[in-house]
Amino acid sequence: MPKSLNVLDAIGNTPLVALRRVVPRGSARVVVKLESANQTGSMKDRVAKAMVTAAIAQGRLQPGGTVVEYTGGSTGTSLALICAALGYRCNLVSSDAFSDEKLNSMRAFGAHLTLVPSDHKRQNGPLFRAMIAKAEELSREPGHWFCNQLSNRDGEAGYHAMGDEMWIQSGERVDAFVQVVGTAHSLHGTAHALKCHNPALHVTAVEPAESAVISGRNPGSHKIEGIGVGFVPPLFRRNEVNDLDAVSTDEANAMTRRLACEEAILAGTSSGANVVAALRVAKRLGPDATVGTILVDSGLRYLSTDVFKP
Repeated sequence: MPKSLNVLDAIGNTPLVALRRVVPRGSARVVVKLESANQTGSMKDRVAKAMVTAAIAQGRLQPGGTVVEYTGGSTGTSLALICAALGYRCNLVSSDAFSDEKLNSMRAFGAHLTLVPSDHKRQNGPLFRAMIAKAEELSREPGHWFCNQLSNRDGEAGYHAMGDEMWIQSGERVDAFVQVVGTAHSLHGTAHALKCHNPALHVTAVEPAESAVISGRNPGSHKIEGIGVGFVPPLFRRNEVNDLDAVSTDEANAMTRRLACEEAILAGTSSGANVVAALRVAKRLGPDATVGTILVDSGLRYLSTDVFKP
């Protein structure tokens, strides 16, 4: 009889599909990982599992303890899932700047939420810093472990498997990898695995055009959830990235709608940003190449936001 799987064993091994209609003629093949197939509908299940299991193994998270984290909602929902599966409490700091679906998903898995008010739902550096400060304050309680995803070096390994999956599923051909930058875990972790197969891999990091701080521009406000925290993430390594691309909120939203209508793929706005940038790389590389990127999460998380409203 096959070994019984628990819910955490079902994380990963998501499908890879080639985009057909949004890719212009003469461009490279563009393949995308459908991370909506994970348990919470997001790639963040991978990193949450990696960070929590490492903390348990290292004795930093004790039995019956509480996980504390700041989150735009995706990592928080994934942490709440992991905590529910393993029997830990979860105390999350988020904001009204993020979709109702994300906030309600965290609550559905049993997490306690503390919300930091935003400036008209804008995402920027001051908001993220306020969320971080509140989470750090809450983590001082006895038995609380501060996940601190932006500085947590255990997160990157959670995405090594995604790079291996992409390589195998693509027919062992990925010439370029494109990924948005939030914490930078998924960018570096996936690229690391892909480079083990193809050392010549071209890596493009994507950030919001309204707050392209990695590119050296001034921080600003944007509405692409999950990326662009308003400062360079502590674990981002510029020397491992070939080029940077900036995608505006309007461009990301428009591509997200195109993915739904033309490719029958319902994804979120950061996924739209990934595809915008991937198409630019695909145009440069031409028809003999393959560009890989990630559709980070499900569009079901964004139905209450502006992206799908007429």
